[in-house]
Amino acid sequence: MFTQRFAVEFDRRVVGIAVRAPGGFKFFASDDDFEQLDGELFPRAKAILRRLEKVSKRKGVTLRA
Repeated sequence: MFTQRFAVEFDRRVVGIAVRAPGGFKFFASDDDFEQLDGELFPRAKAILRRLEKVSKRKGVTLRA
């Protein structure tokens, strides 16, 4: 069986991985700023990015220039 997975980058750094799962992609955080999303299922890969953006704004994560 082929497993689709990829590194998830946000603000020019790897913040986790996404793994194809029934219903979409499961996110596994490797960055403490996004730990609250660990294990969450997203219907599409783009949905992960939108959620990372929301979390970073809410937590006040400093984006790199």
